[in-house]
Amino acid sequence: MGDKDHRILTYGDEHIRVELLPRARPGTTLRIKVHPDLTVQVVVPEGTPDVDLERALKQKTRWIWQKLRDFRAVQEHATPRMYVSGESHFYLGRRHLLKVHHQPDAPETVRMLRGRLEVSVQERNTLRIQKLLELWYFARAQEVFQNRLSALLPTTLWVTAPPTLKLQVMQTQWGNCSPGGTITLNPHLVKAPRDCIDYVILHELCHLKEHNHGPAFWGLLERVMPDWERHKARLDGMAEMMLQK
Repeated sequence: MGDKDHRILTYGDEHIRVELLPRARPGTTLRIKVHPDLTVQVVVPEGTPDVDLERALKQKTRWIWQKLRDFRAVQEHATPRMYVSGESHFYLGRRHLLKVHHQPDAPETVRMLRGRLEVSVQERNTLRIQKLLELWYFARAQEVFQNRLSALLPTTLWVTAPPTLKLQVMQTQWGNCSPGGTITLNPHLVKAPRDCIDYVILHELCHLKEHNHGPAFWGLLERVMPDWERHKARLDGMAEMMLQK
């Protein structure tokens, strides 16, 4: 049915490529991920019988197809960024109109003013405007994420010391937690609502105690954020717009 590194699923007349991600870490559970960029991945614990993998994929084929359909629908309404006045950009879950000022003799700046993102550039250059905005988002993300981490730590009693926090643009992840306990967050996440940011941070903080997605992990997340599924669903629904360039 496929290679050792992928499978091909068929739903109706559509063929869906599923990438296999073998994991040797003890306690890892088989789980399927459908990403906003339309990639499909399945985490496969070491030693999983092929028949069990095939059964899980067969049971989830319709769900995978529906998720892909939903992400494609969002993509159809997403237009490429032009970085011109009047365009809307997200910050903390709200749309803000972009206003570009061409001021050859003034310092280049980005600031939030009365609900607008005001960008001052010395020359009309789309890539320069994009870069200035990316730097502004990165700086805001560093501040917001650190503040939210500090606010959430008192609820995570198993965390004995504040973890190292890093920022890194990732194509298919909002965050991850290294075996050494470093939490990495995607700066694009600062475009999402605060509750969604809290969900991602708490998710990674739970990994400091439970290093896989087994029942103990989900139980821990449920205790610190009982409505985590609602925030995850909202974040998933906004992902294409959040990651749009």
